[in-house]
Amino acid sequence: MADLRYFEDIEPGESVRSGPVAVTREAILAFAQIYDPQPFHLDEAAASDSLLGGLAASGWHTTAMGMRLFYEGFVRHVASMGAPGIDEARWLRPVRPGDQLSLVTTIVDKRVSASRPDRGFLAIALDLRNGADDSVMTQRFSMIVQRRGTGHAASVSAYVPPLATGSSIPPADPTLTAFYEDAEIGHETQLGSQLFTPEAIITFATAYDPQYFHLDAEAAKASHFGGLIASGWQTAAFWMKHYIAARTRSTEARESARLSAAVGGPSPGFNDLKWIRPVQAGDTITYSLKVTGKRPTSRAGQGLILTENTGRTADGTLVFSFEGRLIWPMAAKG
Repeated sequence: MADLRYFEDIEPGESVRSGPVAVTREAILAFAQIYDPQPFHLDEAAASDSLLGGLAASGWHTTAMGMRLFYEGFVRHVASMGAPGIDEARWLRPVRPGDQLSLVTTIVDKRVSASRPDRGFLAIALDLRNGADDSVMTQRFSMIVQRRGTGHAASVSAYVPPLATGSSIPPADPTLTAFYEDAEIGHETQLGSQLFTPEAIITFATAYDPQYFHLDAEAAKASHFGGLIASGWQTAAFWMKHYIAARTRSTEARESARLSAAVGGPSPGFNDLKWIRPVQAGDTITYSLKVTGKRPTSRAGQGLILTENTGRTADGTLVFSFEGRLIWPMAAKG
């Protein structure tokens, strides 16, 4: 890592622009088919009638493309030790086929870790922009960077690949697609479970987050993670996959009971995303969604539902969480 920049080499105020990269229709469809199969990410005709007004990338695809540009422009040049989470992300404009995306990375602040002298934290702001130089996504978060001369931090314990337990599909929860008025604060829905295979981890990382601890099992053993781990953005994208699947089951259950189903529009973003523990190859993560609040919006017939979203290992250990916001339809009057 002799050619890398360390914590001491990076100063607040630095800014770098990376890209552009072209967004293709094929890439939008491929990501959506795996992680976010909503009509406005898959079908031009359906998308034209949605709030997005045309085919657009999944918000999680946008964050993944932003991650790749962040890697190319900044991460690959520094002694990265990963990131604990995202303070805030906002999806400001739809990302369309043909868009040319560039990323502006700004170092806002830095501090030495109070508990681990081998590392420091960089406060970072990202601004993802299209070819018209309009912001399509912003993020604020902290990144962990190794301090010079400290070497790799040792793992907390020796890495032992966990047993693969496979995936499971929970029963349909009809309340997941109830209308805004019937959304019950405190209600939690089990969305489903996902097995993280080495092949899936490496495939995602190759496209969007090619840090060595996501790509190379042997090299990852020598890292502070102690083994191959999933990109945090893949952990988040799989949450979306299981949310859409659970929402589909909920809609089908309501239709079988002759009840109307509510289907929300695109999310404006999220807050306080945390990657609490690494997701290792072989882990099975169970995802959930809990309604934590709701409020009306200025748009007629729509409210905002606030959610707490989590992922846990088979033994119940929390590895992932974020605060979500869903634009949700109210029941028709009359």
